[in-house]
Amino acid sequence: MLEEQNFIFRRILEVIAKQNPDAVLIAGDVYDKTVPSAEAVQLFDWFLSELKSTIPVGAKLFISSGNHDSAERIAFASAILSKTDVFVSPVYDGTMQPVGINDEFGEVMVYMLPFIKPSTVRHFFENETIESYNDALRVAIQNMNVDTSKRNILLAHQFVTGSQRSDSEDVSVGGLDNVDSSVFDCFDYVALGHLHRPQDCGRKTIRYSGSPLKYSFSEVSDSKCVTIVELGAKGAVEISLEPLVPLHDWHDLRGTYDELVAKSFYENTSYQSDFVRITLTDETDIPDAIGKLRTIYHNIMELRYDNKRTQAISSGFVQQVDVSKTPDVLFSQLFEMQNNQPMSTEQSEFIQGLIEKIWEK
Repeated sequence: MLEEQNFIFRRILEVIAKQNPDAVLIAGDVYDKTVPSAEAVQLFDWFLSELKSTIPVGAKLFISSGNHDSAERIAFASAILSKTDVFVSPVYDGTMQPVGINDEFGEVMVYMLPFIKPSTVRHFFENETIESYNDALRVAIQNMNVDTSKRNILLAHQFVTGSQRSDSEDVSVGGLDNVDSSVFDCFDYVALGHLHRPQDCGRKTIRYSGSPLKYSFSEVSDSKCVTIVELGAKGAVEISLEPLVPLHDWHDLRGTYDELVAKSFYENTSYQSDFVRITLTDETDIPDAIGKLRTIYHNIMELRYDNKRTQAISSGFVQQVDVSKTPDVLFSQLFEMQNNQPMSTEQSEFIQGLIEKIWEK
């Protein structure tokens, strides 16, 4: 999706140029894996260069690593970058040095916390009881020694309890990665990464900006955006959203094959160029359906069937086999259980002929 990302990066740059901000915060994941592709690195390198030339002189850029990133790779050359007002979250070592920003109301302290696990924090605080992600965040923040008389911002990458996930995110079994929003009480604003859906968590000043693009069909109805935060005097926080309209949208399409290939269904829509998932409701499989559909829907991402057969399979069944029955009868019963309908005369004749051919050998 490099073309999509390039397009949305340019849109983000337009928003930033319009806002003329004092700081830009990127809350990870920067990449989708610890060893990203060369193309992804080149694109992000281009974006940062453009971003640095877009923000006002003296404005600061903050980048935090996420669970998909390699904290070590993201932190590369951070000491040199900080001299140009580009600040990258360090590999967590139990300490945290904030970066100050001054305005007419005084100083704002920005803390950058990369994605951390309990084992990471436990290594530096052996005398603390750290059994969960919530414990890890609590201990890490307590040891930041935050001055609550000042305005404080935290850039972090964790899962806050009660937030809404999407299918394209890593899920921890049993909610082990949950963090309670109360651990962030000492911060005036918490800029979160990790979840793709833009949302507040507990209070409006703890917020996921969300991913700039949709990455799964669970995000079809989501509206992506840039979150704009304006800090006034201590306690005064105003939040607004700038929508991000993608180059190609995502759609969930459903119907029979004949319905979906009818020109009246897709004409005057963007379905042919947008990303689509198609669910066919035909009772019989369409030969080379995805190949045929792709001639119309050029960015089809997934093809599924929803019919009596798939519904029977998804519900599951257990059946004892009566070995006294002939093979054609057994197969007929199996077919009916899997497809939730009996075989046609043509199918029965084909199976009977096939069984006879096998038995002859």
